[in-house]
Amino acid sequence: MNGCVFCRIVAGDSPAWRVADTAAGVAFLDTRPVFRGHVLISPRPHLVTLTDLPPADLAGYFALVQRVAAAVEAGLDAGGTFVAINNRVSQSVPHLHTHVVPRTKGDGLRGFFWPRTRYADDAQARQYAERIAAALPAD
Repeated sequence: MNGCVFCRIVAGDSPAWRVADTAAGVAFLDTRPVFRGHVLISPRPHLVTLTDLPPADLAGYFALVQRVAAAVEAGLDAGGTFVAINNRVSQSVPHLHTHVVPRTKGDGLRGFFWPRTRYADDAQARQYAERIAAALPAD
């Protein structure tokens, strides 16, 4: 898809600070990082969400994500990483990509990037769990 910036990066038609380039995908620095060293990993085909990634490609893609997370920690002396995927909501580029953000103790990032909430009680939590479980696709 020529209109997709990530497709152009994967194809080598748009510049990016590449971290890894494999059959499973391309990893490159985010131009608007949460912290310096924030990496995006994008699969080669144009897919919009995680649910579009074929099951046969999951192992290779997430192996790349895992390798990048380890490299961010080791290469930047980070205390850890935050690994996240947005599906549609807050997805600024409609092409599947995984964020690997370096973390250090006291970096100021607290939990997730949005307000946290609680369930009213155990019954409400159980109801949500049951609704999600009932909607799980078959293996």
